[in-house]
Amino acid sequence: MVLEELIYMAQYHQTLIQQVLSLGASHAALLPVSQLPFDPSFRDLCRSNACGMYGACWMCPPYIGSSEELIEQAKAFEWALVYQTISPLEDSFDIEGMLAAGQQQNQLARNIRFLLLENGCSSFLQLGAGGCRKCSICAKKTDSPCRFPDEAMSSLEAYCIDVSRLAERCRMHYINGVNTVTYFGTALLQG
Repeated sequence: MVLEELIYMAQYHQTLIQQVLSLGASHAALLPVSQLPFDPSFRDLCRSNACGMYGACWMCPPYIGSSEELIEQAKAFEWALVYQTISPLEDSFDIEGMLAAGQQQNQLARNIRFLLLENGCSSFLQLGAGGCRKCSICAKKTDSPCRFPDEAMSSLEAYCIDVSRLAERCRMHYINGVNTVTYFGTALLQG
């Protein structure tokens, strides 16, 4: 790349980060996809079904694809736009607060999707915290096709991304103190 192209890309990236922050992200960063911390052992966590979504959602394992396929798919992109939300909780047992913070994170992800589309970005892969949650009941429950394939979102963990190491690489905290909950999302981009 020539110097002018590098300067343009740096300015575009900084503008994109500022736009994501203005949408409500607590922090945002861009990281080359080559620096994403992949760990195929995360698929074992999915198989343990701790979240209850294994085999129950089109965007979760085993239906989303093998760990090898998903890692390869992610590596086809150049940049990871990583963002997080940090939300206060009344206490460590505040389930309602955690659910509300999760809804806030999901809304932020939808807003980032619209932002990317408005900016002319037509090829991206959006990954969220803990699974799709686009529909209150996934069409997989009735073995029907996904109702919103263009908006459905898999999780970072399903793509074998180690979120705690990702946070370190983006200079973000994975845990942000007592009585808070932190969620991460990313959009994998070209150029």
